[in-house]
Amino acid sequence: PFFVNRGGLPVDEPTWERMWRHVGRIHPEGDRVAQRIRGAADLPKIPIPSVPVFQLSTPIPERLEAVQRYIRELQYNHTGTQFFEIKKSRPLTGLMDLAKEMTKEALPIKCLEAVILGIYLTNNMTTLDRFPISFKTHFSGNYFRHIVLGVNFGGRYGALGISRREELMYKAPVFRTLSELIFDFEEAYRRCWHTLKKVKLGHCVSHDPHSVEQIEWKRSILDLDKLTREDFRKELERHARDMRLKIGKGTGPPSPTKDRKKDVSSPQRGQASPHRRNSRGDRRPSGEKKPADSKAMPDLNGYQIRV
Repeated sequence: PFFVNRGGLPVDEPTWERMWRHVGRIHPEGDRVAQRIRGAADLPKIPIPSVPVFQLSTPIPERLEAVQRYIRELQYNHTGTQFFEIKKSRPLTGLMDLAKEMTKEALPIKCLEAVILGIYLTNNMTTLDRFPISFKTHFSGNYFRHIVLGVNFGGRYGALGISRREELMYKAPVFRTLSELIFDFEEAYRRCWHTLKKVKLGHCVSHDPHSVEQIEWKRSILDLDKLTREDFRKELERHARDMRLKIGKGTGPPSPTKDRKKDVSSPQRGQASPHRRNSRGDRRPSGEKKPADSKAMPDLNGYQIRV
């Protein structure tokens, strides 16, 4: 047996069973309400937000606005029930499958789900850099956490996401530096009577939806209680510089498969020449390895295992 979402598409029973159980706990007549809704045949159809589709000529800022409109149309999940289970340790390909499921079910989402969905909807924008930004704030004796997807296009920073507060989600890519973007979020929190305590910054996320690598959620952890204002700004700019360097060098160290391709000679070559034997005997340390000739070795930087 299965249930259907607001678009009439079948969804797994456990997701909806959790929702009905939650209604039964918090509502005086929760079970009756759930059964009455399940059996109703004359409920109006709620329109499903359409996943944005772009022309090749559509500028990146306009695409980001369309992605944010779609995330906003899904609405914030105020029910208290988590509709989608997101494990940060999952590989990127698994999280992208989950994002595809979000677009099919069209259920309300929270901030972490919006980040995964934002990555999924911007994967084809290869000139756009995406990285997670997490906030920890303090208000009225309690701590609160929030996350958005930072973006960088043409040297300008912005953000995608969803929140109960309008000023804590979308930021157009108009900020000249990463610190300007974070300070704008800090000011938005201040207007909500929240004090910013920590900021966690991740590294850029791969554009390959089939990548088996994990998202690096907290490359830099900045504690505002231990940093002066100037040191905080310097750490933010240092992180931005590290992301630029990582992008310039590629997506990280080569996989073991690539190493084997470089180190093992082809069996069709037969016996190695004297020059070949000397190079294998006097192998350089990994940090000093001479780069392979571009004609002899194909470019493997774009290679990725498909799962």
